[in-house]
Amino acid sequence: MEAVWQWGIDLIHSIQMVQGPALTGFFTAITFTGDEEFFLLLIPLIFWCVDYTVGVRLSFAFIFSVFINSGLKDIIGHPRPFELDPTVKLREASGYGLPSGHSQSSVVVWGTIAYQFRERWMWIGAVVMAVLVGFSRIYLGVHFPTDVFAGWTVGILFLAAYVALGPRVEAWIQGNSMAVQLALAVAVPLVLLLIYPFDIDSVDTALSALLGMGVGIVLFKRMATFDAGGPLWQRIVRFLVGAVGIAILYVGLKVVFPDEGEPLYVFLRIVRYALVGAWISLGGPWLFIRLKLSPQHAVEQ
Repeated sequence: MEAVWQWGIDLIHSIQMVQGPALTGFFTAITFTGDEEFFLLLIPLIFWCVDYTVGVRLSFAFIFSVFINSGLKDIIGHPRPFELDPTVKLREASGYGLPSGHSQSSVVVWGTIAYQFRERWMWIGAVVMAVLVGFSRIYLGVHFPTDVFAGWTVGILFLAAYVALGPRVEAWIQGNSMAVQLALAVAVPLVLLLIYPFDIDSVDTALSALLGMGVGIVLFKRMATFDAGGPLWQRIVRFLVGAVGIAILYVGLKVVFPDEGEPLYVFLRIVRYALVGAWISLGGPWLFIRLKLSPQHAVEQ
């Protein structure tokens, strides 16, 4: 692998020959669209302001993709370019490098959105975003080109499997009782967390969010109907109000809860991300209905 890594480092050096503050700023902004914080904005935006059902499908696809990516990284254990040549490093990054999580997520997330809406321009946008995000990881020196190619490949394979199997799995889940759905929402992420053979720090946040989100989806579907449409001002207000809730749970609880290494740190981090997931799928929409920020109001079952 040393020859491949050296080729990758040489390519990164060649690309960085044209670097400058503006270009670095641009690719830093592009790579942000693959960060956790960006998805904490994008997924609620889809849930609350575009289409609730699409938000559900997108979040499940994204979280399972993250789980697979983390597992592959831990199994393969490849270094990042700056670990071999610190001079290529233009941005911080942690963990193993292969496959690139940003590249994989860009394919899965934008591909899922394009698939849900079936618009040609969305497919074009999905391809452009995947290419830009992947290239940004190489430019910033945080991934070898092979990491990016592998991330794109896994992302395409995952997306193809999702398109083929997703509707069947969704239909099966919807055909079960509420009790079974709740059991699945709790059991699946917990089982995946328990059987994960590596350090759970790489997957506990995603699976915790999946748990909270899954429970919230099941409960909300039984309690109310929610329309993510409405006039633009209403969507903007919904998002801003909901974002305050995310900030309280994601940032506020992080300040209050124990720091890494302290007692109950892992457990309370799981709780924090589960609450964020539940807020996105249940708490936020429920509040929007109560504040009359949704075109459709609660319907008692």
